[in-house]
Amino acid sequence: MAATPMMQQYEDAKAVCGDALLLFRMGDFYELFHEDAKTAARVLG
Repeated sequence: MAATPMMQQYEDAKAVCGDALLLFRMGDFYELFHEDAKTAARVLG
């Protein structure tokens, strides 16, 4: 299955700054994806 344009943007950004947690604005809130979400959940509790 092909990535959505937003997920492609996420993957491109992770390739450039992979060690940073990327937060994407989705409407009025922000989301983290994949390993970034797992890391944030572990650190923030």
